[in-house]
Amino acid sequence: MTPRDDSEPSHSRWSDLDRPPLNATALRRALVREGGLWRHVDVVQSTGSTNTDLAARAARGEAEEGSVLIAEEQTAARGRLDRRWSAPPRSGLFFSVVLRPAEVPVARWGWLPLLTGVAVATGLSRAAGVDTALKWPNDLLVTVGGEERKAGGILAERAGDDGVVIGVGVNVSLRASELPVPGAGSLRLAGAGGTDRDPLLRAVLRSLEDWYVRWRSAGGDPAASGLQETYAAGCATLGRTVRAELPGDRSLVGEAVAVDGDGRLVLATEQGVQEPVGAGDIVHLRPV
Repeated sequence: MTPRDDSEPSHSRWSDLDRPPLNATALRRALVREGGLWRHVDVVQSTGSTNTDLAARAARGEAEEGSVLIAEEQTAARGRLDRRWSAPPRSGLFFSVVLRPAEVPVARWGWLPLLTGVAVATGLSRAAGVDTALKWPNDLLVTVGGEERKAGGILAERAGDDGVVIGVGVNVSLRASELPVPGAGSLRLAGAGGTDRDPLLRAVLRSLEDWYVRWRSAGGDPAASGLQETYAAGCATLGRTVRAELPGDRSLVGEAVAVDGDGRLVLATEQGVQEPVGAGDIVHLRPV
């Protein structure tokens, strides 16, 4: 029997057997429970952006906390700085959630993208058996052929005065020929034990619920909730020399030495100064 080559997609009409559709009813039964965070779980075949759709619902008062919108395909998905995120239908996890952390001071809401990164990495490591790492502030990294590659991203947006919509995109079953850019990766290419999106999504959302409830119960305190320590332990950016591309066409080079209590990346520069970076693109310059 000839071994199957997963590096290239089959062109037969059965090729999508590798990418079965999600079952919305089964997901609701597994995730929606009395007293739990997740209240509504919807799956759509295709949309421009789950974040855009869910933010619009939230603005109209139609999306309470714990609403989850999942798309089999996104045609106009956005990452940070309005970058496009594209992938074949049913090849990844594309979803957004509404969170309304009323008990947490707004000044601490900046931890939500980092919290989501910890939750996604934890859930995927357990369910897919793939080692994952976090690149500050919102990228999920996997190793493919000894090379660090981006396999996922997180986008958080305010939803009115009392809420946040958080979008997650993760490449699950993409083959080498389907990658949008050469530096991208996927769970499949990283050697995942399975690429069935149903258990992966359940694991990620359960992990997100666990971390969010813990953080919210601690009043958003990143130290008391264990979030700050856990994020630092899984952050591939710390300990490396990086270049921060900052707003206003500025850049800053230094060693990433910490993530502070506000979720900012602290760089130690050659001038002997520690500079916190709250927003910007980070380029890893020195391998671990």
